[in-house]
Parts: sequence; structure tokens; C-alpha cells
Amino acid sequence: MTVMIAVDSTSDIPQERARSLDITIVPLLVLFGDESYRDGIDLTTDEFYKKLTTSQVTPTTSAPSIGAFQEAYEDMIRRGATGILQLCLSAKLSATYSAAVQAAEMVSKEKNIPIEVVDSGQVSAAFGLPAQMLAKEARDGASLDQLKARATNILSRVHLYAALDTLEFLRRGGRISGTAAFAGSLLQVKPLLTVRDGEVVQLERIRTRGKAFERVGQLIAKLMPLEAMAIIGSDEDTRQQLAAVVRPFWTGETNQGALGPVVGTHAGPGAGGVMGITRE
Repeated sequence: MTVMIAVDSTSDIPQERARSLDITIVPLLVLFGDESYRDGIDLTTDEFYKKLTTSQVTPTTSAPSIGAFQEAYEDMIRRGATGILQLCLSAKLSATYSAAVQAAEMVSKEKNIPIEVVDSGQVSAAFGLPAQMLAKEARDGASLDQLKARATNILSRVHLYAALDTLEFLRRGGRISGTAAFAGSLLQVKPLLTVRDGEVVQLERIRTRGKAFERVGQLIAKLMPLEAMAIIGSDEDTRQQLAAVVRPFWTGETNQGALGPVVGTHAGPGAGGVMGITRE
């Protein structure tokens, strides 16, 4: 069996890395009014953050269509897939998982090819890095059943901690009240977030960016020993600051990537986080 791995674009896997591992990425959409952009395809990360901070239009995001998933699965089958494992953004955060499931049922029935769709319960690198690990195992010949079980196992050990530079973009997206955002901006609050039971929750509010990143490092350090780690950030400076806070206790490979347009729509510029996968 030749199993291929698919993800949606909120996995924030760099395109070149996805190509090297033969991972298919199905893009979500970022909408600036009437302008629609496929996440990671029509708009680079740098272009997105520039537009986010200068546009008078508040962007919104949209899940891929069922048809987009169908096209992706059919292309994978044409390229030789005899089984497909799809990992998706948490179903509690988007309709992406639902669209993937519906497409998988239709394509699987028509092509007689098994397609498994997994709700990661996570966002960004917190399921992007597991997908990369699974792609390597698929390349080594793991079966679809083995990969699905492995996905469940890895995702159960994932922990993500992220810090935002501002509450403004959460306010714009309706995630918090205007009053809370105003109070937070007066205090220069940097919210510290995690994902719990498939939902983004606030852990703490910290007064400065540097201390927020230090706190992310402290929380990740408590998870040691780790099997793997990834750093995600809206820009290179943010990623380097986070790399510095984990360097004292982590000597392994650190997978780094940009916080893409869809996640960045809600997180805003200057946001970043670290995810760790604990050892079994």
C-alpha cells in the first residue's frame, strides 16, 4: 500500500518541506472584503502581514470547499496513492474537518480507495509537525491503519503554548469584547494561549513581550523530556526570540515555520509559539 498524507493549510508546513515529504496541502481562504486569497498560495506570509496592518478591511477566513478536498484526493490517487490520511485543524475551530470528511466519503466510494480523516484537535505546527513525522513513516511503508493509530498517539502528546503581541486582532474577529481589548492595550497585556479539548483558551496575561516568551519557554521546559519540538512565529525575529528561550534546555532539532495567513488573521503580527511532543 502507498499511503500519502494530506493536511489543511493551517498546519503551517512550509511549501518546500511539504513537497520534499510529498504532503498535500489543501488551502483555506483569507478574505479581505471581495478579495479572496488561497492561504499560502496567492499571498505570501510577508505580504499578508503587511496587508493585515495597512488594510482598512478586517479580513475573515473560510474553510476549503468539499470540492477542493475532492480535487486534492483525486490528484493523490492519480499520483499513486492507494490510501490517504488527512489531518485537519480542530473541528471546534473550523468547518474544515467536516468538508474533508464529506469529500473523503465521496472519493473513497467512487475510487475504492480508503481515506481516513483525523481531527487533530490542534492548530498550526501542533498538527503540522506530527503530519511531517507521519509522512516519513508513510514513505518507509507504514500502512494506513498503522499511520492512523500513530497519529492518534502523537497528537495525544502534543502541547502548544503561544503568545500574542496584541489583543486587537482577536477583537476584530469577535473573539473578545472591545472593552477587554481596550483594557488589555492600556496594560500592554500579552495573552498567553494554549489549545485544550480542541479549543483555544487563555492561560495567562503577561505585561511584556519578552516575559511572555520567557513564560512560553518555562511551560515547554516542564514537559521535558520531549520527542520533538517546533517553533512558529509571524516573522523571523519572533521565531529567533522563541528559539533563544528554549535553547537552555533543548538541544535537539527545532522545526521552525511561519505563522500563516489564516492563523495570523486571528493572532495578528508579532505572535508566536512553541509546541512540544512529550516522549511516551
